[in-house]
Amino acid sequence: MDTFDDERLRALLPRLRRFARSLAADAASADDLVQATLERALRRWDTRREDAALQGWLFSILYRQFIDERRHAARWQRVVALFAPQQAGTSPSAERVHDGRAQLAAFARLPAEQRALLMLVSVEGFSYRQAADALGIPIGTVMSRLSRARDRLRALDAGSLDPTPVLRVLK
Repeated sequence: MDTFDDERLRALLPRLRRFARSLAADAASADDLVQATLERALRRWDTRREDAALQGWLFSILYRQFIDERRHAARWQRVVALFAPQQAGTSPSAERVHDGRAQLAAFARLPAEQRALLMLVSVEGFSYRQAADALGIPIGTVMSRLSRARDRLRALDAGSLDPTPVLRVLK
């Protein structure tokens, strides 16, 4: 294994940022996610298995960092709800809900797992095997999630309010 390669890391930064932006709510959160990913990667640089797998290794770290942060935020929300239950019961106004939905793209409405797979396979050009390895899931799960994500995107693009599949009787 070679030593730390600054040029290779710099070349992957735009792709890492793009992937992080697809997962995170805003640009600042995405940048924080990329920074945390690079910090973790540099701390564990000697644990890499192959030099050729740097890209997949970094994307895997980024995705796991995102999942860890999401779990941490969910636990924190439960703690906050214990001390401030009146805030947890309030809901946004109808105008805010409408404005929020109007601004979201169809891609942003997908679950994080589906967004992550679409980004890795469709945008970053990962093979199904590479995406499965990066996300730590079986290749069959990659294929089924991608299929569902693509179906849901089509339904959302068509303007359907309910993107669930419709069953048809076939003869």
